[in-house]
Amino acid sequence: MNIKSSLSLAAAIGLLASCSSSYQTLHQKSILVDTHNDVLSQVVMEGHSMEKDLTGIAHTDLARLRKGGVDVQVFAIFCDETYGTGRAFRFANQQIDSLEAIVKRNPDKLQLVYTPAEARQAVKNHKTAALSGVEGGHMIEDNLDNLTHLYNRGVRYLTLTWNNSVAWASSAADEKKGSGYHNKKGLNDFGKQVVKRMNELGMLVDLSHVGEQTFWDVINTTSKPVLVSHSCAATFSPHHRNLTDDQIKAVGKNGGVIHLNFFSEFLDSAYTNRMSAFMAKHDAEIKALRQKGLSGMALRDAIFQQYPNESGTINPPLSLLIDHIDHIVKLAGIDHVGLGSDYDGISSTPVSLDDVSTYPVITKALLERGYKKKEIEKILGGNFLRIWEANAKKS
Repeated sequence: MNIKSSLSLAAAIGLLASCSSSYQTLHQKSILVDTHNDVLSQVVMEGHSMEKDLTGIAHTDLARLRKGGVDVQVFAIFCDETYGTGRAFRFANQQIDSLEAIVKRNPDKLQLVYTPAEARQAVKNHKTAALSGVEGGHMIEDNLDNLTHLYNRGVRYLTLTWNNSVAWASSAADEKKGSGYHNKKGLNDFGKQVVKRMNELGMLVDLSHVGEQTFWDVINTTSKPVLVSHSCAATFSPHHRNLTDDQIKAVGKNGGVIHLNFFSEFLDSAYTNRMSAFMAKHDAEIKALRQKGLSGMALRDAIFQQYPNESGTINPPLSLLIDHIDHIVKLAGIDHVGLGSDYDGISSTPVSLDDVSTYPVITKALLERGYKKKEIEKILGGNFLRIWEANAKKS
C-alpha cells in the first residue's frame, strides 16, 4: 500500500467515525416526517393498542415512535374496495375517531395537528405530531361534501385511488391490467373537480397508487405541489406502484415531493423471486407454524429465525433505499424526496429497517453516502413541511 492510498484509507475511516458520532445528534435535531403508516387500519382497528409494546405484532407503537425519532406521523385512513357506498366514508370517520381517542389518552406523547405551524410546535413540545391522510378516493363516495368533511376532521391528504379505480380516476393496478376502470383512463370531469376542491381546501393531492394517465391528468390540473406519499423509483423495480423517470422529473417540476416506500418488492425487483424460493423450500415448516396459530409478521419472524443464514440474504440492503434517494435527487433535485415507510402495510423491509424505531440508520446511511446536514434535514422532513405549507396557503 502506498502513502497516497494509506492517506485515503485514513480519511475514509475518519469520515465513518465522524458519521457514527454525529448521526444521532443530527437525527434528533431534524424534524422526521413519515407520510404513510397503516397502523390504524391494520393494527388498531383489529383490536391492538398502540400504548402497548407491539414488537413481533406490528411495526409501530408509541414507545418505538419516540425511539425512532418520528416527529410527524401521517396515519393512513384506509379500507379496501369491498367497503362500498355507505360503508367506506363511515369507516374513515371511525378510524379518525380512533386516532383522536389515542391522542386523548396520551397527551404527553401525541398531539393532533392541523397546520404545519402546529406540527412544528408539537415537536418543540417533545410530542409526536399526529395527522391523517385518506388512502383511496372511494372513501369519499363520489361526494365533494364528504371530502370537505374529512378535511375539517384533520385529513391533510387524499390518495386519489388505492389499487381499485374509482368512477373518476383510474388506478395503477387497473391501468396495468387494462380493465377495472370506468369510462376511460385518467381523470374525468368530476375527478378534476376533486383535485381543484383539494387545492382550494389545502389538502394535498397524493399520487401514490394512481395510474399513469391519472398522474399526468393531475399534473395538468393541480395548482399546488403534489404529494407521492409511499412509492419508489421504477428504474430499480419496474412495479406499477413505482414512478418512471419522466414522472419523477414531473413531480420535481411541479414542486412536489416523492416519499419512498420501504417495501422490499418496490425497492428491489429481485426480492419476490428470492422470497418465493425460500418459502417454497421451507413449505413444510411454514405449514407447521400455521397449525400452531402463527400468521403474518409472527410467522415470518419465526421461519426466518429457524434459517438465519438463508433469510439474511432475502431482504434488500439499506443501501438500495439510499440508491432510490440518489436517483430521485439526480432527476428532480434534493427538494423533492422524502420518506413514506408504509410500515404496518408491508410484509418486508430492507435490512436494518425492522420497525419505526430504526429510522436513525437512514440518517447514518445518508451521512456516509456524502449528503450534507442541510440536505438530510430536507429528506427527513423539511421537504414535506414545505409542500404542506404551500398547499395550506390560500390562493
